[in-house]
Amino acid sequence: MTAPTGPALDDPALDDPASDDPALDDPAATSPLERRYRRLLLAYPRPYRRAHGDELLDVLLEDAAPGRRMPVLREAWGLLTGGVRSRITHQATGSAWEDGLHLGVTAVAVVNLAALLPYAGELPSWTLLSAAALLAILRGRLRTAFALTLLTGAKAVALASGRQWFDVTVLPVYPDALSDRALFQDSDPFLVAAGYAIVLIGLVVLVALRRPVRARSWWWWAAVVPAAWAGPAWMAEGTEHPISLSRMAVEAVALGLAVTGGYLARDHRWAMASAIYLLVALGELAFHAQDLGRQHLAYAGILVLLTVAAVFVPLRQRRHCLD
Repeated sequence: MTAPTGPALDDPALDDPASDDPALDDPAATSPLERRYRRLLLAYPRPYRRAHGDELLDVLLEDAAPGRRMPVLREAWGLLTGGVRSRITHQATGSAWEDGLHLGVTAVAVVNLAALLPYAGELPSWTLLSAAALLAILRGRLRTAFALTLLTGAKAVALASGRQWFDVTVLPVYPDALSDRALFQDSDPFLVAAGYAIVLIGLVVLVALRRPVRARSWWWWAAVVPAAWAGPAWMAEGTEHPISLSRMAVEAVALGLAVTGGYLARDHRWAMASAIYLLVALGELAFHAQDLGRQHLAYAGILVLLTVAAVFVPLRQRRHCLD
């Protein structure tokens, strides 16, 4: 899983509201057509609008037919797609592998939180700590994120192995909502530890580089609940290691956005993040190899296909541009 995201539109500076354009708050100061053009221009990142927004708006208004109140559909579509492309390419700045590593760590941290969320009623403090760890990762507070992830990971491994570390917890831990299975019922301490270890190793590498990382979008939180939800079920009842359709949908959307980002920006940061997440997902499947059916294999094939696409589409774009 990984968040909707997702990953392509991942700069909080890009999640700006319409109110940052004063003309939209004062309808009397502009014509209906100008206000609609300004709303369409919100598809572009704020730095682009500041640099080119007025110039682009002047061109659009100058070319518009007298008395027109609505943008032409072709113009509206062009502004929206151009804005999305601009936002994505805006992300392809700085070190691709460092940013990709941070994205991958964020995606795995989302899954770690999602694993605890259905049991928040029984484990309120630990679920809150896991959410705080994700928040620290999103805001680029790497050392804080490391400490919180280490603490939460240690407790999660203890619960998976039936040990009472830090506090006494009644085992097994049953869900309050979102799931129908006990915590880590079909998992293993080693598998749980591996998920947290990937986050910790990534954070150590990023801290060692001593360079600030980009703060991530708040949209990552939207992926937590679908990743935690056990329904709607699409596997046969009684299937060992079931994977919910909601989690698959989130993963497919996130990886699809990674492919789109790589294609438009000709950049591999999203491919690296996808590969990190794929490592976790395939490790989970490998652990349950004896229980896998055709649906599991189809699920793995989709993840692999999208990740491979994220790796190769930037190369194909570069080759096309050189031809």
